[in-house]
Amino acid sequence: MAAGSCLLLLLLPSLVTASHSPPGCKIRITSKGLDLVKQEGLRFVEQELQNITVSDLHGSEGQFQYNISQVKVTDLQLAFSDLNFQPQQHLVFNINNASISLRFRRQLLYWFFYDIGSINASADGVYIYTVLQLAKDEAGRLKISNMTCDASIARMHAGFSGTLRKVYEFLSTFIVTGMRYLLSQQICPSLEHASLVLLNSLLDTVPVRNYVDEHVGIDYSLLRDPSISPDTLDLDFKGMFFPRVREDQELENHAVEPVIKETERMVYVAFSEYFFDSAMHSYFQAGVLTIELQGEKVPKDLEVLLRATFFGTIFMLSPSVDAPLRLVLQVSAPPRCTIKPSGTSVSVSAFLNISLVPPDRPPVQLSSMAMETKLSAKVFLQGKALRVQLDLRRYGWGATGAWGESPLHPTHNYFFLSRFRIYSKQSALESLALFSLQAPLKTLLQLTIMPIINERTKKGVQIPLPEGMDFTREVVTNHAGFLTVGADLHFSKGLREVIEKYRPVPTTAAYSSSQTADPSLDPSSL
Repeated sequence: MAAGSCLLLLLLPSLVTASHSPPGCKIRITSKGLDLVKQEGLRFVEQELQNITVSDLHGSEGQFQYNISQVKVTDLQLAFSDLNFQPQQHLVFNINNASISLRFRRQLLYWFFYDIGSINASADGVYIYTVLQLAKDEAGRLKISNMTCDASIARMHAGFSGTLRKVYEFLSTFIVTGMRYLLSQQICPSLEHASLVLLNSLLDTVPVRNYVDEHVGIDYSLLRDPSISPDTLDLDFKGMFFPRVREDQELENHAVEPVIKETERMVYVAFSEYFFDSAMHSYFQAGVLTIELQGEKVPKDLEVLLRATFFGTIFMLSPSVDAPLRLVLQVSAPPRCTIKPSGTSVSVSAFLNISLVPPDRPPVQLSSMAMETKLSAKVFLQGKALRVQLDLRRYGWGATGAWGESPLHPTHNYFFLSRFRIYSKQSALESLALFSLQAPLKTLLQLTIMPIINERTKKGVQIPLPEGMDFTREVVTNHAGFLTVGADLHFSKGLREVIEKYRPVPTTAAYSSSQTADPSLDPSSL
């Protein structure tokens, strides 16, 4: 028994760690963001309620026989509505004192008198209270897992016209009571379908595990159910890149967990060092962190510099003096990202092999250098894509640029100092000879190699937001071990537009079965 207790104590730390894996990416939606969602959601609810279908009402009262059909919602007034966070996993949406205007067809048979026409009605004091439970599904996607709803109508009025107006007024209490009951019974099923089916189809547009390019993919699956406070909704995403050649590969996360404290903007997205490290590790595993330049692709200035540096060696290879140069730059280990309040940097170790390539002869290696550099990183958003631009130059801090070569953008993140060092893999003497090559080679690498690298990363990676929702007024802020992007939101597409885009096309059979037959005008059918 004692041994079992000791074993449990030893396993407890690992069990706690496993149950709370730190996220590589974290998103916080604030109450300001929820207000924007409420505005768009209210339009969506109006559209859903306008499509309510109410069953026909028919029956008899003494010698009277009646049929109420083709009920249509003509107008809605949802003036008082609210959408709030409710700890721990819920959103509460309620509507008070709303009104719904209706128009329906009437048919009446009284002895030998037959009357048809339309009736305009109004449902007032409409009350709707819905609670949406949010959770992650088995695939790690955010879903509305459950919904509770309560709806009621305080009063309903109907206006009658025609030859039998007095008769309808006599029956109005019975007809209006029946219509109020039927209408109130259709509100919650309509909203339940809108939430559990239509809104969940919108959440399906959030990328969970998808490919970034032909080399790597990214896993944005939720690690746990959302955490909701009275003012915020927090989502913890795995935020891990993976190489497509090894999709089941897992990179353990030892980075600092992002902590979002701000609430001033509509949304905050935080990325830890793990997010960027897993991207660079995946590209390294995919074997694409190699650049080869040969012949005319080698910049002329760089070729002249290298031929002058290795003139003695080349001169000894007399037949190969005019042979084209080949440069192979290969990263030797996965690069590492460091995020500090002062900025972001990427540490890279690489080999630079310089060779002559005589026609119809084996390549002749002139030098094999080891390179260590700390690149400055500029992190910014473009649309919904997070992009990183690397640089070898030194920058100062400032919204308009202090001592950098180009003006700095106030919403971008910069690192102040880049480091560059080369040395020979063969001997200390050759390393000393290469020292004079360090500064010009750094400049030429900045002008030739860095544009190639930045072109490859130009596409960026999409942030997990639903289709039709975009960022505005982004600001990047650095912290110790992670960075945050604070932004406001706007809808480039309406909820209805996105939902209709992904709505399954109904089959012919399903469509025909859903059609309701027009009521008969034959009095005998009553």
